[in-house]
Amino acid sequence: MKIARIDTFQADGGYRVCSYLKLTTDDGLVGWSEYYDGLSGAELTPLIHGFARIAVGMDPRATGMLSESLLATTRLAPGGLSHQAIAAIENACLDVHAKSLGIPVYRLFGGPFRDKVPAYWTHCGSFRVRHAAFYERLGYEPVRSLQDFTRIGREAVAAGFKALKTNAVFFEPGGPVMMNAGFRIQPGFLDRAISDGQIEAIVDQLHAFREGVGRDFGLMLDVGFSQRTEGFIRLARRLEPLNLFWLELDTRDAEALALIRNSARTPIASLESLHGLSEYRPFIAGRTVDVAIVDPIWNGVWQSVRIAALADAFETHIAPHNPVGELATLMSAHLCAAVPNVRIMELRYDEAPWTREFLTHPVRLEDGCVCVPDRPGWGSDIDEEALRAHPPAPN
Repeated sequence: MKIARIDTFQADGGYRVCSYLKLTTDDGLVGWSEYYDGLSGAELTPLIHGFARIAVGMDPRATGMLSESLLATTRLAPGGLSHQAIAAIENACLDVHAKSLGIPVYRLFGGPFRDKVPAYWTHCGSFRVRHAAFYERLGYEPVRSLQDFTRIGREAVAAGFKALKTNAVFFEPGGPVMMNAGFRIQPGFLDRAISDGQIEAIVDQLHAFREGVGRDFGLMLDVGFSQRTEGFIRLARRLEPLNLFWLELDTRDAEALALIRNSARTPIASLESLHGLSEYRPFIAGRTVDVAIVDPIWNGVWQSVRIAALADAFETHIAPHNPVGELATLMSAHLCAAVPNVRIMELRYDEAPWTREFLTHPVRLEDGCVCVPDRPGWGSDIDEEALRAHPPAPN
């Protein structure tokens, strides 16, 4: 079996573009993966087609050799978008390999450890601020005050979730604004400094959520790269009375992250922006986090299983970073089924409703958990007709 061609498809995802890779073999088998294009403003798709020219003719069932071979071509400029492009090809190879054997992907790694994965509603409430016009078009009530976070918290409980993650939102004279996570050119992009007043506003926001979800519900806060070390420490210490499930933050400095973790009792989750074992090794060996976040779309599921094994050797849980859509959720679910040390998985719950039509077998939720499908491959294919019915909106 050889890879005959690799194609990419895109469709309207509401406030974003949904992107998919289709891998076809010389005997007609098809594998799919989802990838995230345009996160940094640079396009990933041309890189995918560049690496595809190398991958055509390779055996997709030798997924590890294919992945490592493509990554070896990037040794002069490793990680980043190149790694993400290769991961998209790797993930489609896993789908083809499992389909060729008639088994789910997790069985390629000896799983399953579980058939349901606890999930949290990510960017809960905060994305209804960041993408306010989109959500209001869908009929959701706008976020205008702290009481709206209480209302959305009750919505999360009613949907069956046991945990949610939000981002800091500040109510300014012109309306609510989601805090800059430190990787987009917006106010505060380079300052990366938080005031005491902003910290108190975050505390008020989390108290509003707590009023809606109750005492035993898991609350998480994601602040990305928004601060330098001292700002993260001040925030983590101030959040201690809230008993968060975790505070999620990002830094490229392993020593700084260890200092943050050791300076406060608030659990720390991080590392979603890393690529490959070599980048994860100093952070995991340095015991810098309570939960290591691994992105199976950016790393590839095969590579992510290896990272999870490294974390397990250091008694550390992992949680998948899952910033996109339904197929990516299934891919994350297979990672979670394949490894023992999973804490919880991320889920975008209030995505554009028509994106569910893109999958032949959409994600199934039960009591706040993602059900891991036992069909071959990821457990779903992409409906190309549905993609064509929702072309990306023009820029």
